[in-house]
Amino acid sequence: MELHELLEGIQEFLNLQLFNLQDTPVTIMSMVIFIIFLSVFLFLGSFTRRFLQGKFLEKFDIDAGLKYTLSRVAQYIIVVLGILISFQFVGIDLTSLAVIFGLLSVGIGFGLQNITSNFISGLIIMFERPISVGDRVEVSDIEGDITEISIRSTKIRTLNNISIIVPNSQFVESNVINFSHGDPTFRLDINVGVSYASNLDKVLKALNEVAEEHPKVMKSPAHQVHLTNFGDSSWDMQLRVWIPNVKERYVLRNEFNQAIVRKFADYEIEIPFPQRDLHVRSSVELPVGKKA
Repeated sequence: MELHELLEGIQEFLNLQLFNLQDTPVTIMSMVIFIIFLSVFLFLGSFTRRFLQGKFLEKFDIDAGLKYTLSRVAQYIIVVLGILISFQFVGIDLTSLAVIFGLLSVGIGFGLQNITSNFISGLIIMFERPISVGDRVEVSDIEGDITEISIRSTKIRTLNNISIIVPNSQFVESNVINFSHGDPTFRLDINVGVSYASNLDKVLKALNEVAEEHPKVMKSPAHQVHLTNFGDSSWDMQLRVWIPNVKERYVLRNEFNQAIVRKFADYEIEIPFPQRDLHVRSSVELPVGKKA
């Protein structure tokens, strides 16, 4: 086989028509060009995101969540432009909104409602920023830190170091607790019971000292000590302290509990266990009449 025959065979193969789209013949060559252009724009979008997040945006005094959002939005813009340009090279005009919405309706008709919903929810999250990377959140009884927000889903790393992928629609349609939104400070409530035989002033002094001696307790708002209830076996006391970072609350709760036990031991304050008084009445013999 001569070279020109081989080239003609390759050309004939590349010009082989696969299907028609909007009265435009789609050949193997056009598909190859489409894939090459799309791959280039995908790489360019990924490179732009890493550059913005890792170098360029570091020069500005903005929080990590906003850096992540801006870099992601830039990536998606490049990818969308790449898709439009790639289709143009194939010969398909996607510049009209009617065509785009037509494709979306076809996708929904084929059972892609959830994907479309998650996509739109991802855009809402990106622009409204109800959550950001690094936030401590709780959604559907799952608590953890957000590590990544993509256009379809969000990754949460739980306190047990388990990575969970949550669809974006849950953050828009469900109730979400964001412990870090706007302000990472947190009020920690420590409950403890003390014996009714205790000296109340001594109890208040001990709990105040626990708060004053811990370096993580914020000065403002100031800590508070309350007698919240008269329990069955104890006075129910509550120490309220403000800490600078909600992510430390479990570690600090443990430290406060240990400090209270030691401080109560120094002041000889008893932490009672549940008690019940049992009263037993002696039986009384009733007179029984005798038969004649």
